[in-house]
Amino acid sequence: MQKHHGARALPKIVVAGSTLFRRAAAKFTAMPSSTSSSSSPSRTMRAVLYDKYGGGAEGLKHVEVPIPSPKKGELLLRMEAASINRVDWRFQQGKARPILPSKFPFTPVCELAGEVVELGSGVSGFAAGDKVIAVNFPGGGGLAEYAVVSASCAATRPPEVSATEGACLPIAAATALAALRTAGVGLDARGPPKNVLVTAASGGVGTFAVQLAKLSGKHHVTVTSGARNLGLVRALGANDALDYGTPEGAALRRAGPAGRKHDAVVHCAEGFPWSAFEPALADAGGVVVDLTARVASVAVAALQRVLFARKRLVPLLVSPKKEDMEVLLGLVRRGQIRVVIDSRYPLSRAHEGWAKSMGGHATGKIVVEMGVTEGARTRRTSSSHLFVPLNLL
Repeated sequence: MQKHHGARALPKIVVAGSTLFRRAAAKFTAMPSSTSSSSSPSRTMRAVLYDKYGGGAEGLKHVEVPIPSPKKGELLLRMEAASINRVDWRFQQGKARPILPSKFPFTPVCELAGEVVELGSGVSGFAAGDKVIAVNFPGGGGLAEYAVVSASCAATRPPEVSATEGACLPIAAATALAALRTAGVGLDARGPPKNVLVTAASGGVGTFAVQLAKLSGKHHVTVTSGARNLGLVRALGANDALDYGTPEGAALRRAGPAGRKHDAVVHCAEGFPWSAFEPALADAGGVVVDLTARVASVAVAALQRVLFARKRLVPLLVSPKKEDMEVLLGLVRRGQIRVVIDSRYPLSRAHEGWAKSMGGHATGKIVVEMGVTEGARTRRTSSSHLFVPLNLL
């Protein structure tokens, strides 16, 4: 057995990618799930974690650990689904070192859906058996059979929204919503129409940003995407779709109606400096909301604030709210927005989803589902009305 920083011994640790891992994965899937709400230390659960920076998918380990207990203001969830985001594996890469993760071993993934099985003291508004979605940032915990979350960061999931769909909303969809609000793009009839640009529109955040921008029916939405996903982003509502592999797409050159430039940009991609956006923005004042901000972006934004520049770069800092999750759940329930799923994996194959996310070419969201069998992994899933049809992908 192996010790981790003086913590309880963690048995059955198997490194992803090894021969032993493949043998353990089958046993891992076949093991019975814990269904009791008891959080006794004798009860254990399956989890996927890493115990140091670096390693990618190969650095993930399958373990059995004690089921956590909810503290004051917390909920214990029996996990149903968790969605992997870029921030999850960037923590593993050490991008927030030495602050995050706060300690090792660390169970990653912050975007969760599950069933309430136990309430900590002082919690109201929830009961055992409630289906919820939650964000647990930066604490993670999603790649496990059970997870503890703050009750203030959870929202009740209606039965019309599946756990897989719900797990994609607390960070990805909430980020898209916050970016549009920051850029001044109204989601209803109030306010003027705008020309909106969404970069990397076929990704997890981008697919939501396109749909949310089109809700009012008044904004003109231009997007950038890879050639294989141009049909998808148009189906989501984009008026114009640019292949970023072409000179026009790389330069963000296409303007909106009557040759107008972009009033607002939701920038989900990497690799575009401010100099690429400045000529594409409206002269009267355009805003680029940067979801992938680097040090240079923060410096540019600070200088623009000092100079009261009309054209502005705004690095986005998101703090998902329960109210926003409820709004997004309602939109999905009514069929006003749909969730695009790139692929789904059982917990025993979470490392495959991790590797796919790190590869940077996912279309929509990557979801790990708990309680499904080894053969249940699905690629680019579609359903009758909430998912994009296969022929558009």
